[in-house]
Amino acid sequence: MPSANLTRAETAARSAAITVADYRVDLDLSEAPNLDQPGFATKTTVEFTASTPDTWLDFIGIDVRSVTINGEEVPVDYDGARIRLAGLSENNIVVIDAIAAYSRSGEGLHRFTDPVDGATYLYTQYEPADARRVFACFEQPEMKAPFTFSVTAPKGWQVVSNRAALSATVTGDTETVDFAPTLPISTYITAIVAGPYHRVESHWTRDDLSVDLGLLCRASLAPYLDADALFSVTKNGLDFFADNFGFPYPWGKYDQVFVPEYNLGAMENPGLVTFTEAYLFRGAATAAQYEGRANTILHEMAHMWFGDLVTMVWWDDLWLKESFADYMGALAAAEATEFTDAWVSFANRRKAWAYLQDQLPTTHPIVADIVDLEAAKLNFDGITYAKGASVLKQLAAYVGRDAFFAGARRYFQEHAYGNTTLADLLAVLSAESGRDLAEWSRAWLETTGMSTISFDGNAIVQTNPRPHRIGVGFYDFDDAGDLVRREFVELDLADERTAVTLPSAPLRLLNDGDLTYAKVRLDPTSLATVEDSLDKVVDPLARGLIWSALWNAVRDGELAATRYLAMARAFAPAESNPGILSSVLANASYAIEHYLPESAQVEERTRWLESVWAATLSAEPASDAQLAFARATGVAAAVDTRRASDLVAILRGEQPAPTGLPLDPDLRWLWWTALAATGVATTADLADELANDDTASGRTAHLRAMAARPLAEVKEQAWTSALTDTSLTNDHLDAVITGFGAGPTRTLTAPYDAAYFAALGEIWDTRSIEIARRIVVGLFPRGESLTDVDTWLATNPDAPAALRRLVVEQRDHLARDLRVRAAYQ
Repeated sequence: MPSANLTRAETAARSAAITVADYRVDLDLSEAPNLDQPGFATKTTVEFTASTPDTWLDFIGIDVRSVTINGEEVPVDYDGARIRLAGLSENNIVVIDAIAAYSRSGEGLHRFTDPVDGATYLYTQYEPADARRVFACFEQPEMKAPFTFSVTAPKGWQVVSNRAALSATVTGDTETVDFAPTLPISTYITAIVAGPYHRVESHWTRDDLSVDLGLLCRASLAPYLDADALFSVTKNGLDFFADNFGFPYPWGKYDQVFVPEYNLGAMENPGLVTFTEAYLFRGAATAAQYEGRANTILHEMAHMWFGDLVTMVWWDDLWLKESFADYMGALAAAEATEFTDAWVSFANRRKAWAYLQDQLPTTHPIVADIVDLEAAKLNFDGITYAKGASVLKQLAAYVGRDAFFAGARRYFQEHAYGNTTLADLLAVLSAESGRDLAEWSRAWLETTGMSTISFDGNAIVQTNPRPHRIGVGFYDFDDAGDLVRREFVELDLADERTAVTLPSAPLRLLNDGDLTYAKVRLDPTSLATVEDSLDKVVDPLARGLIWSALWNAVRDGELAATRYLAMARAFAPAESNPGILSSVLANASYAIEHYLPESAQVEERTRWLESVWAATLSAEPASDAQLAFARATGVAAAVDTRRASDLVAILRGEQPAPTGLPLDPDLRWLWWTALAATGVATTADLADELANDDTASGRTAHLRAMAARPLAEVKEQAWTSALTDTSLTNDHLDAVITGFGAGPTRTLTAPYDAAYFAALGEIWDTRSIEIARRIVVGLFPRGESLTDVDTWLATNPDAPAALRRLVVEQRDHLARDLRVRAAYQ
């Protein structure tokens, strides 16, 4: 559909000519449980004024049955993505009667059948532009309007939307729920959830404001809905934002729904936030997982103001909501919940995402140049989220916290229910702080790349110079043998080289306190200290920053991966912060498979597997560490069979699991998939496991494990399925792709390299962007040469920009692998 990819220029012209007054959307979902029914009736009534006689409404569906303009039915002019409207007056009422399609890709109205009880569940997901898959609309963020939804569904279902229901009318086996009109919002944050969801309710009150709270999930997951913990974080967050934002929560109720086969972590639909079911833990979970969930809850809650109340004009300023939400999620978690170490995880994990993205050839400014929707879809990345949040953390320190929040409050008051750009935000922050932020914005928001900061004799040097306010910590051993900070100095850096006079110490840590956004290097003395005594660093934020510095040095080929692995083996068993531990374990596994030449991999795989297995056995029973090392064992066992007999015996019940280790379904599937990837698990083993866990997640895991088996015919089947089976759901597609590449099976996947590049154009043309992205990224060949990808890029200069971006990024990841391996040798 050539017209599906909306451009910034054409949507700007449309919004200049059209002003939307109101939407009414009627959906008939009564036949949703009938899987033979591919679509549903959707009727949109939209009122708007126009200064042009011609425009279009966006709609991607099965059919448009009729179009009525100001009471007169007109011929349908529909190309599969746009409904052309002609002969408009100044004031218009347009009615579109259409059939939309149920989704299996997580885009639009997703339909899911629970294998446990056969129940059907529906939910919507629209960002950035998939509301048009459910109802006809002006699909762009600045064309806000009130929405009134009416939904007909099977009787007895939970049917929820952004606003509370006004009435419900039962007719036979169906029920029609009419909702109160929303306040003016963008199309992409409207939402519908429908199905026999389990619901738990609570309440939050502040001053004169009373908010009904709801938690919903599938009925079969009700035992895992830890409502008390979820409501606690929710109420803490509402208190925090009430204290700091000075604008009462505007959306009436606050429902949070955990939905299946979700493409995102969560989505900030006002009054109806949706989350991935992965946040409902079927078994044991670490403190890092609970902290991550809390951070996401608070991130989405911040969007009720940053993004929902005040929305960017176009996707160039996506950061106006995502950077703020990422920053506020960490800030609120650290200050309003039990997760007081949230900034440690932010420094060690979220910023790692930003550092990775910012070093790609496709890096972009935080304020990006987004020419169309395909570009917008790919811009939900580490720069927009984590780099932007890091920069906002710096900005809050630069202007002062009081001025920062005063600016935010003024921003909400001046732009409530409207749309903004960078200039609007800088204006209020400048006014409240008394600082001209134009230069700061140019340095941090409107440029690309990152600085690397290091010591050089009596100077601190930085690449890609920017203004930084950094801390330098000086650590020495105390009487107990711990490394503690003896002195702390704050410095301003602006130039490539800044002369300094600083004390000596066994460990000098640049960017101590994580005040700025930059990679840092350890000087030789400090590196030698941490190589011997990293576990003696008492402060978890300092440890996290050190591990981050080490990992960045590995990725840049300046620190041998084997030295990092030696530190991981030595110090990970003593790491007390679960967020740091999970990052170190993941990085170590990645280093072995990506940054070591084949000649070194076999020995390091064995060393690593033996290390994490020993730590699983020696860790405190039922601890976060034990669970983390057991999971790391599963990852390591996918490329080394040394512990296969132990894992098989435990899984089959022939020997006991390590004391205290919860052998829950997720861990069992992780181990079985590892055993499948090395050819140890049999199809009977996997079938037996599925029989014991015949759930949605169990079926997905079984599909992944079956595709992981190291057999040529299995890889051929997985390849064909990923490329041609359009009945696969988004989750099932991921499972097939992951299984295809699992284990030490490059010899089995290499024959498909040429076919991959030959298929790229058709994949992009025929699949939705979400599904195409998964295929393009997931199946990219990880070989020993750049020749094939360079040939494709050279011979396809006119390929869609978004597709080329994905391929260029995967090429860069492979090129880094090859550079680091070469540096090792």
